Amino acid sequence: MISVKSLVKSYDKHAAVNDISFQLSPGKCVALLGPNGAGKTTTLRMMAGLITPTCGDVQLEGSKDDDIRHHIGYLPQHPQYHGWMTGREFLIYVARLARLSKKDAHQQADQLLKRVGIDAVKNRRIAKYSGGMKQRLGIAQAMIHKPKVLMLDEPVSALDPLGRRDVLDLMEELKQETTLLYSTHILSDAEEASDEILLMHEGSIIESGPLENVKERHQVDKISLRFADNPENYQKQLDKLEIVTKTEYNKQVLQVYVKNTLDARDEILSLAAKEKWPLLQFEVGRTSLEDLFMKVVNEYAMADHLQ
Repeated sequence: MISVKSLVKSYDKHAAVNDISFQLSPGKCVALLGPNGAGKTTTLRMMAGLITPTCGDVQLEGSKDDDIRHHIGYLPQHPQYHGWMTGREFLIYVARLARLSKKDAHQQADQLLKRVGIDAVKNRRIAKYSGGMKQRLGIAQAMIHKPKVLMLDEPVSALDPLGRRDVLDLMEELKQETTLLYSTHILSDAEEASDEILLMHEGSIIESGPLENVKERHQVDKISLRFADNPENYQKQLDKLEIVTKTEYNKQVLQVYVKNTLDARDEILSLAAKEKWPLLQFEVGRTSLEDLFMKVVNEYAMADHLQ
């Protein structure tokens, strides 16, 4: 639906976004992943038409208009509201700014207040809204003109667990009716809500594609061990096993990366029983999205260093 081609944004000699290209497919929820400073917000702001790219362009399929802003709904990371307005008044206000007729503005505002689940507080002043309510109102304002693409910048990063759950559930519903692109540095949220990912690091996209495909390309089997005493007492013995590729000690848990999970499970449990290790936890699994992210970033950094 949207094609981003060779997009660059430079400030002085620094490239905040460095020659990125990707496409958004209709009806998909795409997570733009990366740490703070990776270029996520700059990318979204260029796509939304809020800042001008140094070079490159953003094209909407089937649109003959160079200005595609009226096809895009955008929620910034820190939305600002007139606190003295009610939620309904605010939506009517932004609808009129989007050039909807007075009748359509009222109708669309009422529909969206129900759609995002804050109809019960529509006549309450926004200053009295919780963080989750404000994010829902922000999503409603981004949808007021029925955009083809909805873009959300860090929509849940500032919310408490209940607010995060509310907004993630809403995003799950919204992707049934529109293309959704959102940025986040919270990898567990991306793993839960997205169909595809774009992984950014230092202004470049270093990995992309359907989430399951990306995980399959970088997936590694591992076993997590927790002991009653210092895990370093057992790390050297595990490193000697042929089936173990490497071990890492992090937050009282020893992560053991293996060639084959089933064989490694039997071999490690046999060794633990023989040596009478004080095991408190033995968990067989595969690398998480966070593990994948660190692996891809390290590989990118290594390749960049070799160049």
